[in-house]
Order: sequence, then structure tokens, then C-alpha cells
Amino acid sequence: MKRILIVGGGTAGTMMANKLRKALDAGEWKITVLDKEKTHYYQPGFLFIPFGIYKPADVIKPKSTFIPAGVEMLYEEAEKILPEDNAVQLKNGQQLNYDYLIVATGTSLRPEETPGVKGNLYYKDIFDFYSIEGATALGKKLRSWEGGKLVVVIPELPYKCPVAPLEFIFLAEAYFTEQGIRDKVDLTYVTLMSGAFTKPIASKMLGELLEEKNINVVTDFYTEKVDNEKKQLVSFDERTVDFDILTIVPVNMGSKIIENSGMGDDMGFVPTNKHTLQSEKYENVFVLGDAANLPTSKAGSVAHFAAEILFDNLMHSIEGRPLTASFDGHANCYIETGYGKGALIDFNYDTEPLPGTFPLPGIGPFGLLKNTKINHYGKIMFRWMYWHILLKGKELPVEPLMTMAGKKRNPIDLNK
Repeated sequence: MKRILIVGGGTAGTMMANKLRKALDAGEWKITVLDKEKTHYYQPGFLFIPFGIYKPADVIKPKSTFIPAGVEMLYEEAEKILPEDNAVQLKNGQQLNYDYLIVATGTSLRPEETPGVKGNLYYKDIFDFYSIEGATALGKKLRSWEGGKLVVVIPELPYKCPVAPLEFIFLAEAYFTEQGIRDKVDLTYVTLMSGAFTKPIASKMLGELLEEKNINVVTDFYTEKVDNEKKQLVSFDERTVDFDILTIVPVNMGSKIIENSGMGDDMGFVPTNKHTLQSEKYENVFVLGDAANLPTSKAGSVAHFAAEILFDNLMHSIEGRPLTASFDGHANCYIETGYGKGALIDFNYDTEPLPGTFPLPGIGPFGLLKNTKINHYGKIMFRWMYWHILLKGKELPVEPLMTMAGKKRNPIDLNK
């Protein structure tokens, strides 16, 4: 019997297990998912935990809930991939052979990569919201906090869900307003980018929203270290930003498995053909989700859209046909902005986020680069869709490839 081995049972790996089990003959193909963790986290929900909008229980379910019948789920830790041998070596010494490998190992949080983060103030005055532990600890801190300087910092690219730090500071502004202490809180958004976002049109819209909410923005700030004694962020050019609470986006790198295997780039992400999603080096290895070094967002929507393309190309490969499906880098992200409103961006490798309507031209109901209540509801509804549709490999009512329908080709004048 032939085997497809999926390393990683998160969003990307679970989607592929469901898609492949429906398509392949169970008598001919064995599908195995390998992951050491038994718990599946709805990671976009971590953002809401510090503000009491979600509880930890709202973002946690057993991984086994989403693995279809007929798929082998192994809760073991992989040591490294041996692509020349078509095998994966486990920590327990066992070796799993494969005919096709899908790498879905995601990213790993490396807070220790920024000097001073894991010092005396870690989880006391320095937090992240990219882990269940960090989000929960930060929520406990905010409930008793009476004000001061709260700083959000992005020290390195790339990182999961590029809009999440913006969402956090928007929600923080609304939270402190609702708590009646907004006048006692100084909010600062610190980024190594030259604006609020990587693309100019979206950056202009989001930057204006930060200004409207009286949130300070420090750009082109390349974080060297965190000074625990002075409670300061320090840049390589010796600029400083004071804080009472520091919320940091931990450095995101590829999985240790990729590092151990010598398959990654400098950041531990797998060199991947950005269109076919096939490994640049091994024909029977495909890469999905955050583990790939694709020049697009590391976000759940990207994994979902890319899964459609990877599935088609893997089936083509199995049947000995050319890999004709081509991924365009499609990403679609709701942005919580506080007070029951949200924004939406839709873009790909070649087209930056543009204003307009989504998914239907002129109708929507969602507005691109608009701050509306319906966009907020889209974000909230996504959790249900994630658990019941996306993870189970079902189709969402959005095409995997981006369309220009509903987008304005001659957007706002950036000089105004």
C-alpha cells in the first residue's frame, strides 16, 4: 500500500487529510497525519482572550475531532525528515516511509530570539498573544491594570497573521475606553515597517484609523533588545520606547523539524514553488501553510486557498500528469477595529489590497478597506466556519484564486 504522510496536524494538515481521504482509494492509499500535540487551537481566537471576549475553552478542541475515519493519526514527535530516503525519523527511533510527503509544520514562536524578552518581566509586564499561555496571562494583567504605557511591537518578519498586531491595539483602545480609563493609557504601535501595513493603500487607510484613535505609531524601528531594568525597547540605531506593558509579536521561525532536516532557508521555512506548492528540491514533497517560504501572508485563509491548488497538483502527480494548478498567493483577512466594527483586505502576489466590495461586485455584503459592522460580523462568523467547514476540507463560498470583481482599479490618491 502506498502512503501519503502529512507532517503537522494543524489547520493545513487537517484540511489536506480530509480532502485526500475523500478522493483516494482507501485500499490503495494510506494517509497518515503525524503530530505530537493532541489539542487543536483556533489561533485567530487568541486575539480575543486578553479582552475577555473569548475564553480559552472557546479556542480549544481535540485534534481527533477533525481527523476523518480511515486516516491514521499518530501522536508522536518527529525528529527530522530524510527526504533522500523518503522517510521521517521519529524521536522514539521509529522511521515512517512515504511515497508523498506534505509538510504542514507551520511556524514556531521564538521569543528568545529577541534579547531581553524572556527576562525578569516575562509574563509579568512582557507578553504575547500568539500563544494560549501568553494571551491568558495578558488577560489577567489587563483586568487589574490601572493605566500607563502599553506598547505593541513587531520585531521581525514574517509572522503569522500580519494584521493581528493592528487588531490587538484597536481592540485595546476600545477595551480601555469601555473600562473608563482610556485617558490614563498611552498606546504605541512599534513596527519595523515604514507604515501600518506592508502595502501602501492599506497602510494609508489603517494609518489614518490609528491616528483617529489617538494611537502613536513608531515606524522603521528595528528592535535590538528589550531592557528589563529601564522597561524600554531599544533599536539598533539606539532609539528607545518606554513601556509599562509590552506586547510583542514573538519572532516566527520554521519548525525545528525543518531545521533538523536541513530543508529550510535562514528562517527555517521550506523553499517552495510559489505556484505549484511543490518543494523546490524534492518532487514528491509538497508544502502547505506557514511552513512554506511563499511571498504572501502566513494566514489561515492562505492555507485554505493554497490547499485547493496543492490537492489538484498532488492528484496530477499521482496520475503522472503535469502540475497545472497555479496558486496566486490569495489572502483574505478580516481586521477587528473595535466597537463592533472591522475592515477587510483581499490580495495576492501581484495585487495589493484595494477598496471595493466582497465577494459580490457592488453588493458585497463586505466592504474592502472599509470600517463597518458587517465586516466585524464576518470575523465573528469565521470561527464557526473554521470548525465546521474549513478544517473538514469543505469548500468555502470564496474562490481559491483572487478575482478583481468588485475592486476599484483606480484607488485613492495616496498623496491626499
